[in-house]
Amino acid sequence: MNGQAAQAMDDALEGARRATGNASSIAPPNPEVVATARRRQFSSADRLRILALADGCTNVGEIGALLRREGIYSSLLATWRKKRAAIEQAALEPQKRGRKADPALAEARRLEQLTRENDRLRRQLAQAHTIIDVQKKVCMLLGQLTDDAPDGRS
Repeated sequence: MNGQAAQAMDDALEGARRATGNASSIAPPNPEVVATARRRQFSSADRLRILALADGCTNVGEIGALLRREGIYSSLLATWRKKRAAIEQAALEPQKRGRKADPALAEARRLEQLTRENDRLRRQLAQAHTIIDVQKKVCMLLGQLTDDAPDGRS
């Protein structure tokens, strides 16, 4: 019993030392920061090299060995092949002839066109308002003339 009481007393003292920060038996924390995992990124040269090696594989199991050696999945190889085919297809499409359009100049032309269209629409709106005002005045004049003639003639 005496041994258990001594053990309990030592545990209580150690807990008090930890709480006050006077613990000499506690190891200091590890200052090393654990690196976070990042995805591998293959350069275009690496992709082309791996695709060329995969295209050169003719025997059964060679592509699997290549994938294991490079540490990639077959789905990634398939994605790279699709992208390569799309790039090759785009390169074979006919190119637009002539000078290439300057984006700044195209933007300025578009702005000028929109400004002209805005001015034209404002003039049309002003003309429509003038026509509506004239129609109102004519209607008022004709309305007064019909009120003056009680026999029903206008």
